[in-house]
Amino acid sequence: MAKENLQQLRQLIAQQAARMMAEDGISDYSYAKKKAGRQVGAVDNDVLPSNAEIEEELKLYNALFLSDEQPENLRMLRKNALFTMQLLERFNPYLTGAVLDGTAGLGAETHIHLFADSLKDVEMFLLNQDIPFQTNEKSYRVMNDGKRDKKGDNRKKVPVFSLEMSTGIIKLSVFEVDEIRTPTKRAADGSNAVRADIQSVKFLLNQ
Repeated sequence: MAKENLQQLRQLIAQQAARMMAEDGISDYSYAKKKAGRQVGAVDNDVLPSNAEIEEELKLYNALFLSDEQPENLRMLRKNALFTMQLLERFNPYLTGAVLDGTAGLGAETHIHLFADSLKDVEMFLLNQDIPFQTNEKSYRVMNDGKRDKKGDNRKKVPVFSLEMSTGIIKLSVFEVDEIRTPTKRAADGSNAVRADIQSVKFLLNQ
């Protein structure tokens, strides 16, 4: 395939993946681009765009096609995130991901990191508050001891509580208290993920 055609195909896949992330609430870059690749008949991984390319298309899609809905939807997601963080204040909550950086599409997942002495404490708190949840785990790229991946980063599996809210799914990743100084990595470009505490989210909402 000619280089120009290859680049056009990569862009098409990136645009398709961005549309799914914006409209369907998909947050996994890898899943979105593989699904988009299958839709256009591209099965070779070398053709698939990078996460950073998809993120750029996602920003464009939100600006072009969701300019009315996306800002209000983002504000509602942030308000729900703040409410949840205030409820879980004892566990040092920090907002991160697309709801914080502003790229969250309609129905996007909200990601909150908790830093607790005990996973059981978080579980018992949710049970005592009659908050239904599902449990799972998520693999994070971190700067810490652990299993290195092919990019040279370390990976850490973290327990996750998923809460189903009216605006979408809120995922609570529970880290150990001393890991609050250990940054996780952004899926889009591998840079350190930004985290925002309760006061920072309040500031965002007041802008």
